[in-house]
Amino acid sequence: MTINVLIADDQAMIRGGLRLILEDQSDIAVVGEAVDGVDAIALARRLRPDVCLVDIRMPRLDGLEVTRALAGPGVAHPLRVVVVTTFDLDEYVYGALRGGAAGFILKDAGPTLLVEAVRAAAAGDALVSPSVTVRLLRHLSAAGPPVSAKARHRLSARETEVARAVARGRTNQEIAAELFISLSTVKGHVAAVQAKLGLRNRVEIAVWAWENRVVPTG
Repeated sequence: MTINVLIADDQAMIRGGLRLILEDQSDIAVVGEAVDGVDAIALARRLRPDVCLVDIRMPRLDGLEVTRALAGPGVAHPLRVVVVTTFDLDEYVYGALRGGAAGFILKDAGPTLLVEAVRAAAAGDALVSPSVTVRLLRHLSAAGPPVSAKARHRLSARETEVARAVARGRTNQEIAAELFISLSTVKGHVAAVQAKLGLRNRVEIAVWAWENRVVPTG
């Protein structure tokens, strides 16, 4: 099954580089390119790609606005957006993830991580650059007490462990190995966490875990 991707970036060289990387994969096809935020929203709504790769800094509308328009809370039929940027400023990361992004990676993360992020988003999963995870945890750990301590008590001890691992950027396979449980059990716990907390995907689990200080910051 081919994953159809829309690339939104105002720099032609970047768009071309991303296209070359993605179309080198047998299961990925680039179906469109957008040069600014307004163009990105229009093309995405018309083409309905499996994944939208969106730059943060673009003319007319920035990547955060595009993400909210395509994947944010209240969007009837959200698309999967992966934010790709040279900037890893905390407000960008947090804004993108809270806006509904299914991933956030830096342009210097390398081709392998880019492809993994696209495949993860297409599968309903999520991937965030490890360096971004560390920065965001540091940022949120200094923000004060948990937003909702009660929310933590909705999860079992094992579900909390899984949520913590998701927030650290672990894949299902890595979580299974770390906790000595089967892959299907991990998937069941992830689904349970989403259902109990009313979350849509792994990124929202990670955001919830960061906001509620589920992940130790030592």
